Amino acid sequence: MTQSWEESLTEDEERLLQPFVTNGERSVFGLRNLPEVIKGALFSRYSRSDKSLRRLLLDEFIQAPEADFRGIVGSLETRNGAFESNSEQLLAIQRAIAFYDRVLIGYGDDSVAELGGAHIACEGISNIAAKIIEDSRLGISPLEKSTRYVPFDRQVNGRYRYYREPSIVASSHAGRYESTLDNLFDTYTSLYEPLLSWVKANSPPDPNVSERAYNSAVKAKTLDLLRGLLPMATLTNVGLFGNGRAFEYLLVKLAASPHEEVRSLGQMMQQELDLMIPSFVKRAKSDRGLAAARYLATNCDRTHQLAQKIVETRHGEFLQSGSESTATVQLVEYADNAELKVVAAILYPQTDLPLTQIEKYVIDLSAAERQEIINTYVGDRESRFHRPGRAFEATYYTFDILADLGAYRDLHRHRVLTQERQRYSVRHGYIVPQEIEAANLDLPYRQALDDAAATFESIARTLPEAAQYVVPLAYRTRWRIQLNLREVYHLVELRSSRQGHPSYRFVAQEIYRQINAVHPMLVANMKFVDLNDYDLERLAAEQRIDIKLQQSERK
Repeated sequence: MTQSWEESLTEDEERLLQPFVTNGERSVFGLRNLPEVIKGALFSRYSRSDKSLRRLLLDEFIQAPEADFRGIVGSLETRNGAFESNSEQLLAIQRAIAFYDRVLIGYGDDSVAELGGAHIACEGISNIAAKIIEDSRLGISPLEKSTRYVPFDRQVNGRYRYYREPSIVASSHAGRYESTLDNLFDTYTSLYEPLLSWVKANSPPDPNVSERAYNSAVKAKTLDLLRGLLPMATLTNVGLFGNGRAFEYLLVKLAASPHEEVRSLGQMMQQELDLMIPSFVKRAKSDRGLAAARYLATNCDRTHQLAQKIVETRHGEFLQSGSESTATVQLVEYADNAELKVVAAILYPQTDLPLTQIEKYVIDLSAAERQEIINTYVGDRESRFHRPGRAFEATYYTFDILADLGAYRDLHRHRVLTQERQRYSVRHGYIVPQEIEAANLDLPYRQALDDAAATFESIARTLPEAAQYVVPLAYRTRWRIQLNLREVYHLVELRSSRQGHPSYRFVAQEIYRQINAVHPMLVANMKFVDLNDYDLERLAAEQRIDIKLQQSERK
């Protein structure tokens, strides 16, 4: 085998490596058919060795007897060179854990735990638990079951699929809890067909649109309108991919939760991750991890108690001062010198001057000169995927948002920003989609939501944390976000697009309008903001799917 990199391998070594590397001769290659525990330990050694990765894999893993490498990867070779698992593989992995721990023991840096990752599925968990998992911003990539494409009317053994919260079920509220949630799901189910018919009648098919695309768009619209009836107890599925470091911290946070469901979920995740990346998550269940969980839980509880004491003492003063805003989207903080900061950040890597000197220079530039610099930096954007560079991270905006929980769930997925929510409650009222009112279906919709509010208030008197499971997605919640200008471009252009849900499209549009009001120069290149309203939001996207299907059939 001819090699273009500075290392020679014997034919036997090449044969041994072949199943585990994508190529044996080039300087760029990938690893395959290796458990995460091996890949993580291998890269750990890589950072502190002058050997190539292939040589490390050979010398310290494949050919090291104590590694039990053959037992770990399996012994049955398939036709494509991959290795199949056998009944001894898990035992071999467990035997080798001690060996790999010795490899890793000299690498105390937490970043080592980012070198192994795992996919894990969390099924049948509540929306409460799902949001807590998805609070993790770095190192975790979640994907959740959609309320737009999947109806939630299915029953299992005659029961709707929602979480029976243990402390509520064990209390005097048990009967009311189940009857209230059953009523929400009954209403959701009973309104589906009449609302679907109304949507079809008011958005008749276009002869140029396929039946498949039209029916998909109509169904999505109907489910979008009804999702407000789904309580936070609704069971969903969340798939996760993450690295060991992120999973370790997530497990600690789950252990600190006030919700029994979430703590139990963390224990189940720990059990499964111990089978896949045990060396990278073991600290979550160690004394150190348990202490960290106690620290988080204690601080959260003490801060909540102090905040409640302060608010109860001075809430009347806040109300008298008119400081309690009811704005849906409120820009509460931004930098007055944002343009200066962004223009200076654009110029900085193009010079050899100190940043402070560049900022002094920018102060003397005219508005036209600053705009020219920004326009040149952004260039000719042909799509929203052409995003500005890191100079747009030089300034931040803070928003206080009051919107329905459905919108929150969608916007919560943006991880390149700081966001914190208040507790789920019914205090801020709910949203009734205008289409449900136009279809004369708002009475049962409102009755189900009002009943849920009464149940929430009753349970919250004694079980305030558990009561959050009752709150339907139509109720409004308040949360704050802080994001830089670069993320503003991404969030606003994505979430204002036609196919988005109207409730979060409004939030995205308002974020744009309010920044444009204070910094028009910085958002002048935001060309892909959609400020229009649509009847069938998903229709254009479904038509694009039609085109892809047709192209696929031609191949």
